[in-house]
Amino acid sequence: MTGAGVQVLVDLVWEHPVTRPRPPASWLSDEERAVELQRAQQQARIAAYEAELIMSMAAARPATDDPAPGTPGARRPGWAVDEGYGGTSEFFTAELSAVLNVGRGTAAHRYARAHTWLTKLPQTFAALAAGELDERRAAQLAEVLQHTSAEVAGQVEAALLPEATDLAVTRLKARATELMVQLDAAATEERRKEAEKTADVHLYPSASDGRATLAADLPAEEAIECYDIVDQLAKMLKADGDPRRIGALRAHVLSMLIRRPGDNALPPVSANFTITADLDGLAGRSNAPGEVNGLPITAAHVRELLARIGSLGLTTPEGGTLSFAITGRDGELLATLTPAELTRLARRGCPQHPAEDTTSTAAPVSDGDAIAEPDTACNCSVTGPPPETEAYEPTDRQRAFVTTRDRRCRFPNCGQRVGWADLDHVIPAACGGATDCANLCCLCRSHHRLKTFAPGWRFAMTDDGVLTVTTPSGVTRTTRPPGMRPPPAPKPEPPPDNDPPPF
Repeated sequence: MTGAGVQVLVDLVWEHPVTRPRPPASWLSDEERAVELQRAQQQARIAAYEAELIMSMAAARPATDDPAPGTPGARRPGWAVDEGYGGTSEFFTAELSAVLNVGRGTAAHRYARAHTWLTKLPQTFAALAAGELDERRAAQLAEVLQHTSAEVAGQVEAALLPEATDLAVTRLKARATELMVQLDAAATEERRKEAEKTADVHLYPSASDGRATLAADLPAEEAIECYDIVDQLAKMLKADGDPRRIGALRAHVLSMLIRRPGDNALPPVSANFTITADLDGLAGRSNAPGEVNGLPITAAHVRELLARIGSLGLTTPEGGTLSFAITGRDGELLATLTPAELTRLARRGCPQHPAEDTTSTAAPVSDGDAIAEPDTACNCSVTGPPPETEAYEPTDRQRAFVTTRDRRCRFPNCGQRVGWADLDHVIPAACGGATDCANLCCLCRSHHRLKTFAPGWRFAMTDDGVLTVTTPSGVTRTTRPPGMRPPPAPKPEPPPDNDPPPF
């Protein structure tokens, strides 16, 4: 580099570690396997470098780019907003989740610990970067000390870091908590208040048995009281001769208390859930699985569930609604219909090729792409998505179609249900975007605001609902409607029959 008679040589060295060759595990002795297992746990340097990258990216996303208070899009009290440390944008966590391809909670956790390591626990971070302290122990220190001051965090770090590797992970966390409470009781109270603000009820699907776990974040005394009540009622059932195990009885009691509450001064409500079922599986002709609000269940479970709610005869459950989602060969949504609409279409058939027997009430059949009158041979489509409207607000039919298609917020790795989601114009109406199902998708309020007000983001959607999201840093993620299958991979071309020898 030259200028005004000055010459500067810039030498950039990029350290690229060489991966050690790994012999097959069966070749190693017990001692060698133990050494290799210890070496495999040393991910500390990678975690430290990730933290540096996260904080560097956060510094490039200032909060000054967010909507200012009192302007359109500004956050309101009570809205769930991702925390931004040191003047970072509230939308940064969403970008980090897309870059890492993880959920918002995981991204927030990585961001919080990176900020704590680099701003409050410099010695811990140095030990992590040098590979002297493992990621799990460093993460526990960050989790405990993230809400306390840098001064208190430094005192706890100085007391525990020398012996951190000799303490069990749970013991290290307990010792750090004890010291922090002793030095700064206000930080403990801050954590308690933060937990109150972020408390929620969580649903965790089981792997394959058609069950799920319901968990709630509660104050300790409330959780103990709830468990004791459930346990006492379960023991009463057991004493009355119920043969089920006590754990199964506790689960049954909890479900009944929630779904059939007594006099608690709360207004009566009806539960809403969506059952997705394959027609052949429903009829017992195949084992095609179904879903309940996105949770997979077996075909037999679907039939049992429909029988329980009185819908096996295709009748509307008391106090509920019944509709049908018609899908194509690849799971793409083609139409949503009520039973009355389905019956009317079956009778009417194709208007261009009417059936000879116009009084037929036979059920319609699906050719994979359309609903056609069974007495005709035309296979013409007789229904489809709701038509476009000139109004800004979607019609009720459009809303039913889009929420049935999307089922949850379509932002990558966001699991917010459609009951808390907005219907967003992917191409904004102000830019000529139509109020049409091919331009509408479900976004939760947080990601709707991000799309509208955060700079540098790009959203695009195909007619069948495949959404592509690109972050300001250039990372692109694609989400499909939950029921849609990806296109098959292209088959490799076969080699030519007469491949000449390589002379």
